Amino acid sequence: MLLEEKNSLPFFWCIGISYHNTTVEFRSKFAINTVMYEQMLESASDYGVSSLFVLSTCNRTEVYGIAKDPTLLAALMCKFTSGDFKAFKEFAYTKNATTAIQHLFHVAAGIDSQILGDYEIVGQLKIAHGFAKERQATCAFLDRLFNTVLQSSRAIRSQTALSSGTVSVAYAAVQFLQEHALTLTEQKVLVIGTGDIGKNTCKNLLQGQADIQLSVTNRTEEKAKAFAAELGIPVIPFAQMQEAINQSNIIIVATNAPQPIVVTEMIEADTFKIIIDLSIPNNVSAELGLRDKITLANVDDLSKINDATLQKRQEEVPKAKALISYYVHEFAEWYIMRQNVPVIKAAKEKIQELNCQLSSAIESPELSEKVQKVLNNMAVKLKQEKRPGCTYIEAINDYVQLTPSDNRNELNQKM
Repeated sequence: MLLEEKNSLPFFWCIGISYHNTTVEFRSKFAINTVMYEQMLESASDYGVSSLFVLSTCNRTEVYGIAKDPTLLAALMCKFTSGDFKAFKEFAYTKNATTAIQHLFHVAAGIDSQILGDYEIVGQLKIAHGFAKERQATCAFLDRLFNTVLQSSRAIRSQTALSSGTVSVAYAAVQFLQEHALTLTEQKVLVIGTGDIGKNTCKNLLQGQADIQLSVTNRTEEKAKAFAAELGIPVIPFAQMQEAINQSNIIIVATNAPQPIVVTEMIEADTFKIIIDLSIPNNVSAELGLRDKITLANVDDLSKINDATLQKRQEEVPKAKALISYYVHEFAEWYIMRQNVPVIKAAKEKIQELNCQLSSAIESPELSEKVQKVLNNMAVKLKQEKRPGCTYIEAINDYVQLTPSDNRNELNQKM
């Protein structure tokens, strides 16, 4: 560790870009795939970053980490993406300490999502943190913070209606289709990609659309077959994707390729199609959107939906923020107590030393209980009064007072 873990808070940063002030094309340059993520974790210590995890979605790329300076995190990220460091700094936000913590809580709750209350972010966060933890790139501070964030997210989901109804990127894709197609009945729809977003899109399409002709394709065919069997829909071999594209009226792309997999050469001229690109970076060539007979939409276009469900969610934001405050406070209490661990440890060692000096200590198991009682009282006082030095002295005195009078005299003579 480059920094003492107990002093992590002043060096905890969040740096990132999001949909708030950048386009999907700009965010694509800083999208981080699994290979890039692995490289970042392996190189973190070279950049003075002691622990971190990275969240990269269609709406944002954020790095949460422990470092002396936030530019170290930015330099590490830009090293392994196609984006420019100078351009990133122009649009990036930097959050430190408690502000960074509150931001992470808001992100996990869906309050900062492009579609308010979008609960898919929780799964993405779990994968992001888990990936880093498996590679020992996190620390007790980040792990405890992340676990508390998950508790907060679960409480918000169960105690508020912030994520009520069905509103997500997948839902928005279906709503977009309903607005731009005369009918979805008997339409030939091809979904490319069977990750979480691709799966959710298929499920939303099939809800109430019994006559839709839906098929899926995926680079890993076994994965596509397993999902298709679950829904009872056909699978198109990935090698036959171009043929399937030309036979479909609607194409939804939810893949994770580093460059477009649906390009202009694949689609015959003068054909009417609706194409939705749910990928970051974009996996559909932007030139297709210039054709008169093609309607092309990306995640930024889908975020413009506004229905009764979203209005209801907006009313739930104050309740969600109140719950977040509770869990932020809970994490703060844990962090404050962590600062007192060295004091409690020193007191325990001193009391155990005094314990050994008592001739009756070996024969009296009650003294071990008294040691723990003193330490528990000390922990409570540290939490309430925050006087490490004074509390240490009081703990030693409490232990002396708890010992039998004869042994106490013996102790006082040795101290």
